[in-house]
Amino acid sequence: MTSELQLSRRAFVIGSVAMTATLAGCATSTGPKNVPVPEQVRRPIVPATEAELQERYAAVSDGGHQIPAIPYQQIDPKYYRQRVIDPTGETPGTVVVNTPDRFLYVVEPGGTAMRYGVGIGRDGFAWQGEGVIHWRQPWPRWKPPADMIARQPGLSRFSVENGGMDPGIKNPLGARALYIFQNNQDTLYRLHGSPEWQSIGKATSSGCVRLINQDVIDLYSRVPYHARIVVHQ
Repeated sequence: MTSELQLSRRAFVIGSVAMTATLAGCATSTGPKNVPVPEQVRRPIVPATEAELQERYAAVSDGGHQIPAIPYQQIDPKYYRQRVIDPTGETPGTVVVNTPDRFLYVVEPGGTAMRYGVGIGRDGFAWQGEGVIHWRQPWPRWKPPADMIARQPGLSRFSVENGGMDPGIKNPLGARALYIFQNNQDTLYRLHGSPEWQSIGKATSSGCVRLINQDVIDLYSRVPYHARIVVHQ
């Protein structure tokens, strides 16, 4: 009888210890203290090599269209697509157009931005403000607005009523178009590609922001629907 009592007592003690350990394992833990907060990753800012520039602005086949190579050597290098320290202070994902400097930025996490050289609207044809990229289109049709047709009647064959100009390398909207809306209304201003690489860095368009076709394809891949856009004049 004594041996049985001792065995029962021993089993009880062992069971109690095991239960205590189990309960301790389920208890809420505050975790280790003084754990360093990981730094936000910043993408490297490295100047492009000549080989990278050649690849970046080489001829490309896209959507059944052949985009010719860009003679980038004839463009001011500051207008090349490049990653820079973000000067805008805007939240990641925001598109910022700095028209005086002819730059477009896509703000990235970690304090950097992808910067593109752009052509902008000439005096009297510029837009500024805040909106959203409400619609995006690869190889869009070009449908000049009525006021443009009034200034250039020869464009009437590309009017909305006539279905616009077919997509293609000669289309003024180029390989991609991103449509700016404000207060749910189409502003009629676009970010778009252009075959006229000579216009980058200049004020020559009818208000839209134009990019080299190779650059607008890259921009299109980075900017989602309903991205916020800010245009400074």
